[in-house]
Amino acid sequence: MTNPVVQSVIPPNPADLEAAIRYRLHYTIAKDMSDVNTEDLFHAVSLAVKDVAVDRLLESRHRFREEDVKRVYYLSMEFLPGRTLGNNLLNLGLYEACRQALQTLGSDINDVLKEEHDPALGNGGLGRLAACLLDSMATEGIAGFGYGINYQFGLFRQVIENGWQVEKPDRWLSDSFYWQVTRPERIATVLIGGRVVDTQDMHGQIRPRWVDTQTIQGVPHDMPVVGYGGKTVNFLRLYSAQTSHDFDMQIFNHGDYLKAVEDKIKSETVTRVLYPNDVPESGRQLRLTQEYFFTACALSDILIGFLRFHKDLSTFADKVSIQMNDTHPTIAVAELMRLLIDEHQIAWDEAWRTTVAVLGYTNHTLMGEALERWPVPLFEKLLPRHMQIIYQINERFLKEVDKRWPGDLDRMRRMSIIEESNPKQIRMAHLAIIGSHSTNGVASLHSELLKQRLLHDFFELWPERFNNKTNGVTPRRWIGLANPGLSQLLDRRVGKDWITDLDQLRALEGLAQDKGFQDEFLKVKKEAKARACRIVRDQMGFFLTGDFLFDVHAKRIHLYKRQLLNVLRIIHDYLRLVEDRVTPPVPQAFLFAGKAAPGYQAAKQVIKLIHSVGQVINQDPRARDWMSVIFVPDYRVSIAEWLIPAADLSEQISTAGTEASGTGNMKFAMNGALTIGTLDGANIEIREAVGPENFFLFGLTADEVQSLQARHVYDPEGIIARNPAIHRVLESLLSKRFCANDPGLFQDMVRYVMDRNDPFVHLADLKSYCRAHDEAVALYAKPAEWVPKTILNVARTGFFSSDRTVREYARDIWKLR
Repeated sequence: MTNPVVQSVIPPNPADLEAAIRYRLHYTIAKDMSDVNTEDLFHAVSLAVKDVAVDRLLESRHRFREEDVKRVYYLSMEFLPGRTLGNNLLNLGLYEACRQALQTLGSDINDVLKEEHDPALGNGGLGRLAACLLDSMATEGIAGFGYGINYQFGLFRQVIENGWQVEKPDRWLSDSFYWQVTRPERIATVLIGGRVVDTQDMHGQIRPRWVDTQTIQGVPHDMPVVGYGGKTVNFLRLYSAQTSHDFDMQIFNHGDYLKAVEDKIKSETVTRVLYPNDVPESGRQLRLTQEYFFTACALSDILIGFLRFHKDLSTFADKVSIQMNDTHPTIAVAELMRLLIDEHQIAWDEAWRTTVAVLGYTNHTLMGEALERWPVPLFEKLLPRHMQIIYQINERFLKEVDKRWPGDLDRMRRMSIIEESNPKQIRMAHLAIIGSHSTNGVASLHSELLKQRLLHDFFELWPERFNNKTNGVTPRRWIGLANPGLSQLLDRRVGKDWITDLDQLRALEGLAQDKGFQDEFLKVKKEAKARACRIVRDQMGFFLTGDFLFDVHAKRIHLYKRQLLNVLRIIHDYLRLVEDRVTPPVPQAFLFAGKAAPGYQAAKQVIKLIHSVGQVINQDPRARDWMSVIFVPDYRVSIAEWLIPAADLSEQISTAGTEASGTGNMKFAMNGALTIGTLDGANIEIREAVGPENFFLFGLTADEVQSLQARHVYDPEGIIARNPAIHRVLESLLSKRFCANDPGLFQDMVRYVMDRNDPFVHLADLKSYCRAHDEAVALYAKPAEWVPKTILNVARTGFFSSDRTVREYARDIWKLR
């Protein structure tokens, strides 16, 4: 059978691409060249390039069907793909052709690419990892597809008012977002609420029926995911919620319009916003509804797609793998069982074998309090049939535990899916582990701590189910697109194949001491810093100079990520400069970026502290030539793409034993920033890869932190008494120095770090952190020693490509050929 799909209409030829752009301007945008602006060109280029992506998507789909390949489905609450046009141009091999075509049309490609708004479909590392893995699956030729939610507003837009974070809606999804293809023929039906009744089937068997439910429809929207070279194009399928009927016309005709559309409004609220505040009951209910909604849509779609080309579900586990990204989609265990048992009449034992064989679970946290739990009463209200199934799963599982450890009631209590609290809670991580064949961590230390601490009971029961898959990032976006200067340098010195084989960067090791290459490398860094300075000036009105050392701390604002520790160290350096007259070896710019969760008041206060300290330092004539503190608002992928290449020093300072992995640490390293960090998450593997001598290490180890806490010997007051410099820093926060108009503003913060129960032991690591930072600054002042280390960081980061990560998933978990 021949492929009926026509070949792509636009080869990588500037003249042909220009003609396609002109065609779109004329017939879709309805303008002639005399009226065209940059936004029009963005729309026209997007549509022209989408044609190519869709052609390749259909070709890939046909190939997968012909070969009946095993398919991978990646379920994630978040995806952060970043701007789509530039990435697709790069991966399709059209970037240079597009640059030339736009030049002919009198425009610059960089101006056109800036017109795109970031899809606000994720919060941070979790969503960005998901996007990297989809990119790598397509690049590796894997039939791998993402499933998630088509949030109308997504994560909030961060605005800073008087130093405080203020959340604004981010209406990213507009009529000009051309990358989605709506699939009305694949609408999924999701049931919520109701009750369960027992009925008798034709064979006299008692079968539960889920009745009196509310119905929500899931409308799928597909975004092409283009692999490098364009041979394989998969899709990310995102669901929008809608009611199953527009509104009740009878009520409408009686004049009560608002009541008539009430169901419609409630249904469509499900996919309005990413992560509603789950403190109130209504927020928790919406959050659980979101998680079930997209998971149910995905599983229904996967089963329907499978049965279109297979006569029954007997080979389902041979042809399908489903990866659950964190605990958000782990309701998939109960939902897949429900579909197999209730909808397809498969016996429990066979359905359970299929479920376990198909599902895999990726854990992303080491903190027990971050493992998702749902109150049983809420769960019973929204998903009564699933609650029955979970109870049955748990009953069978606890029998297995009792068989292995007879009479060990405490172990059974620890391992049970149901936590016997008031009210009872469903431990979603336990459900995921029990209902899947694989549980993986995302960094070597993380996976070991899962096995030895957080999930030790389960590891003892099923050691073969636990494995590690260290995260990775795609070099296409994080070097090729984000850092074109470095990309071009690598092309010249290594060859162009590094972009799909990052281990080829090892060839740079021999050039680390080459003066000519060092000069080229430094030129790339200076250009990246100059670009950052222009953006900071134009968007924030702050005049920054590239002569400063750029010290960057960019990630979600959270106490465990310890932006607070960084600020304490900056205050220490400032006081040393203005009171002790100790001038640093080089001037430094401290750049922060990240969002705090709307309900996380402590994190919001950290943002306020950064701004307050920055305002004082930046306006102090004694300090401003040596120190600058800048908070870059509304951190997102497109900001990371200019901020990361500009960094000289990468702050990865979470308390050891708290960060699962991190991916920002990898992006910084492969762009030539040296890392200052703890032995936490993937920092350990980065340090091993680049060499301990090319990494600024400080702080307690995970074992030392645990020992401090377990023995209750952490003594902040003793640390302060032994360290006058730390005492001075805290006194400055208690004074009016950084809050002249609001005395006492930071007292709670000081009380927090002085608390013996501070879980992130800020003061235990502060002295060590200051020492490591002094070492880094002193080294930066010696370019002959600094530059070779930055080159070696780039050369030795091949392991941290998401292509390697995906190959390991494919080999060990998904069992692909």
